[in-house]
Amino acid sequence: MKLLIALILTFALHNNLYAAEACSRIAIINYQEVLVDTNSTQKGEGLRYHLEKDEKAKEYLDEYQQGTQIKWQNSLLGSVGTGLVLTSFLTNSTGNNKRSLLIGGATLIAINFLVAKTLESANEKNLINAIEEYNKRNLPKIYFSPKTSEGRDPSGIEFGINKSWNY
Repeated sequence: MKLLIALILTFALHNNLYAAEACSRIAIINYQEVLVDTNSTQKGEGLRYHLEKDEKAKEYLDEYQQGTQIKWQNSLLGSVGTGLVLTSFLTNSTGNNKRSLLIGGATLIAINFLVAKTLESANEKNLINAIEEYNKRNLPKIYFSPKTSEGRDPSGIEFGINKSWNY
């Protein structure tokens, strides 16, 4: 059980670290850096001025922004999972009931996390498609790579252990 809780906390901490990186995505337009996410509520809004020139690109951008909104299903599933885990800690039962609540809640939280990350990753393709459609028919070109400054793909979950040995 302690291992499961440690894994959940690791996923949560990794997600918070990723959030700080995602807010600073940039695109290069006419040799100038442009923030892709100008505010926290509308991702991709920094490119709207350029993408509005192309109708197909604008449709992809609108679809991308709709996909980044908070969904009530994810909130409900996460809340129920958290409630089950908290209930397992507060109950006086020492039998299978307490263990079932804990495992059920942790499973709901994990499923919710994986589904949300999968949908986020799939939605990121809409932003890429919007930029590609714009670049096909318009100038200046937009150069955007969804990779972070460290060269990692932000849509994936990565874990790594690095140890350097000096002799």
